[in-house]
Amino acid sequence: MVITTLQHGTQSLIEILKTLPATLKPHLEAYTDGACSGNPGPGGWGAVLYYQGLEQDLSGGEALTTNNRMEMSAAIGVLQALPHPAHVEIYTDSQYLRDGITRWILNWKKNAWMTADKKPVKNKDLWLHLDELTKVHHVIWHWVKGHNGHPQNERADALARNAIIAQQMGLMK
Repeated sequence: MVITTLQHGTQSLIEILKTLPATLKPHLEAYTDGACSGNPGPGGWGAVLYYQGLEQDLSGGEALTTNNRMEMSAAIGVLQALPHPAHVEIYTDSQYLRDGITRWILNWKKNAWMTADKKPVKNKDLWLHLDELTKVHHVIWHWVKGHNGHPQNERADALARNAIIAQQMGLMK
């Protein structure tokens, strides 16, 4: 994962969160996006994390992946970066991500990770990881229309697209 920071003094947002008592459960906002060049193909994800006027960019990528996996990886990247349990509002332009974690996952668990069509759930590894992270953090999921001029969504999209370029240039592992 690549972390670019707009700093407050000399500390990054994540470093500041580390100094807070673990019992505080700060309220944060995150705007996330995933992108893929080809589907499958090289992919990237980006996220912008906000807390009390501070912000931090996060991004990552994979050499061969899908757009849905990158959308999920952006949310996972945000939640993994947090040092303590938190209240997090995640804004995504992926209905697959939002509906999967808020609606579909309950039935997938009941049906031994099979879809309504009796097919294995795609991206089960990431759904399991995301499900575990949502047990640590209180997450509220919001959908925003993508590529519609929403500044934070556009910024997350730019981070994701830049992560693809970094992946293609071999700058990201």
